[in-house]
Amino acid sequence: MTDRRQLLLDAAIRVLGTRGPRQLTHRAVDAEAGLPEGSASNRFRTREALVAGVFDRLVEVETQAWQRLAVDLPPGDVDGFARVLGRLIRRFTDEQRVVTLARYALFVEAAVRPELRPAIEAGRARLAEWGVPLLAALGSTDPPAHFRTLLALVDGLFGNQLAAPDDDFDPESAVAALLRGFRAG
Repeated sequence: MTDRRQLLLDAAIRVLGTRGPRQLTHRAVDAEAGLPEGSASNRFRTREALVAGVFDRLVEVETQAWQRLAVDLPPGDVDGFARVLGRLIRRFTDEQRVVTLARYALFVEAAVRPELRPAIEAGRARLAEWGVPLLAALGSTDPPAHFRTLLALVDGLFGNQLAAPDDDFDPESAVAALLRGFRAG
């Protein structure tokens, strides 16, 4: 990915995550990126192309975060996994909040624009490539199904913390309880 392309996509993520999907325009992205007017439309001819690029960039950012998470995981340690995943959840609801809000904005758009759904499924498949084996190592009895359930829990934790921040937010407990259930069947 070229530096300018990444700069534009990161600016688009900031626009989505701070202003919402209705404000995602080429001009808004140019202004947010600090680039001359027309820069975003030269790279992404249509809004649909811009949205597709943002989906790809979000998947890249989130996959990198999940992969960094995997490096810190003690093999087979449910509590260790819950602690590390809890740190990731906290980061994406705090300092990376804008990234998570941008993802949710695109999820809402995909709910009414079915042509965007394959990009979401592709992102999930990419995460599953490394996540399913991690759950298998933790003793999951059905790693593919359990990985989808874990993603649903993480999304729920994200949504609740973003919408109504809780000073006592404890994602680790929820993750650990779910993982223990995966072992029981």
